[in-house]
Amino acid sequence: MKHSITKWSLRSVVWLIYAALAVGILWGVLYIVQLNGPTFFFQALLDGVRLGFVYALIALGYTLVYGIVSLINFAHGDVFMVGAFASFYAITQYGWGFVPAILFAMIICTVLNVVIERVAYKPLRDAPRIAALITAIGVSFFLEYFTALRWVFGADFITYQRPFPVVVWRFGGLIITNITVIIIGLTLLLLFVLQYIIKRTKMGKAMRATALDKSAARLMGINVNGIISFTFALGAALAGAGGVLFAIAFPQIWTFMGLMPGLKAFVAAVLGGIGSVPGAFVGSLLMGSIDVMVVSFVPMGSRLRDLFAFLVLIIVFLVKPTGIFGEPQSEKV
Repeated sequence: MKHSITKWSLRSVVWLIYAALAVGILWGVLYIVQLNGPTFFFQALLDGVRLGFVYALIALGYTLVYGIVSLINFAHGDVFMVGAFASFYAITQYGWGFVPAILFAMIICTVLNVVIERVAYKPLRDAPRIAALITAIGVSFFLEYFTALRWVFGADFITYQRPFPVVVWRFGGLIITNITVIIIGLTLLLLFVLQYIIKRTKMGKAMRATALDKSAARLMGINVNGIISFTFALGAALAGAGGVLFAIAFPQIWTFMGLMPGLKAFVAAVLGGIGSVPGAFVGSLLMGSIDVMVVSFVPMGSRLRDLFAFLVLIIVFLVKPTGIFGEPQSEKV
């Protein structure tokens, strides 16, 4: 009886915290709308959603890999960077259009991530998690500084040449470009394909079985190592597409461009529930919106945007460590 009362009290406190956060967010939104007008608010929200769709393509790679091998692949943001550069050279050196360039970037990133998995992560498959985590950070630094060499990509900022002209439409004061439409449409298409692979194909069934229990999956004849490599390849293809979309939206690239988007996509995956595909998508939309809202409405927001991103991570860990869609998991002994 005493235990149940304590549990009920703790649950009530948690729901009071949720209610206070909800009221605070609602009050903040209403204040922002009154301060700058609804048009400015909804324009910022639209831009935030557009950025969130790009974050989603990175966050999905984080959540896929974590769901299979419980590894946070911190080199994922740098794979995203390589995708942007691959499409840049495809467009400027070979004159390719947008579709061939983005497919080329996805292929290059897929090959790169599979090589990283086989060389850096596979030998540590049975090692303590901290070893794989440190290795992931090392791979990230290697990609950033190796590609910054003068005979690779170079360390300078490069203006990204869009393969198509920008078209602007105005709807009730809102400015919508064809870039926004392309980002949202292509991300939704890739998300649909990903869900189809996971839910409707044999490879997806093998991925879900491997994520559930690797030993049992091996006993059922599943090539676990092959499934892990396929998961890395799938996440890399999404990151490569995200790199191209990010570059056409913000047409300037350099070798450290994947650092902050990669970290913010990780925060988005944690916010939505690491290991959950819908959670990564929803968390990315929230993260992109928070990012743009801070820049648009907070004094010195361009300097504080990264602070707010990691403040969100701290709040999630304190209030709901499993994220929005995540579920508590018991650790195997």
